[in-house]
Amino acid sequence: MEHVTLLMVFGLALLVAGAMMWLPTLLAPRRTSAAKVEPFECGKDPLALPEGRFAIKFSTVAIFFIIFDIEVMLIFPWAVQVRALGWTGYLAMLVFLGVLMLGFLYMWKKGGLEWD
Repeated sequence: MEHVTLLMVFGLALLVAGAMMWLPTLLAPRRTSAAKVEPFECGKDPLALPEGRFAIKFSTVAIFFIIFDIEVMLIFPWAVQVRALGWTGYLAMLVFLGVLMLGFLYMWKKGGLEWD
């Protein structure tokens, strides 16, 4: 009976994955124009002429938030098991946070956190 349940779950996963791949072709607009297919950066007007170099601060802020999300994602399971891990787990988390702080300090030193 367990194999049947496993096959049903696998079949449902294949069905959902197939629907996720097929539905955009069914629902996507068919009429495209030059403005719709032109690549552009976030925060920039796709129809304007280039004003110069693209400011990389958008990417720096995005990376900053990704690092923060990864930090939170890894700290939560540690916090649940902190007593079982003991001092070794505590010191390992301090090393992990220290490495992350080095990344934050580097971004601060390079001016990536300034909002001018």
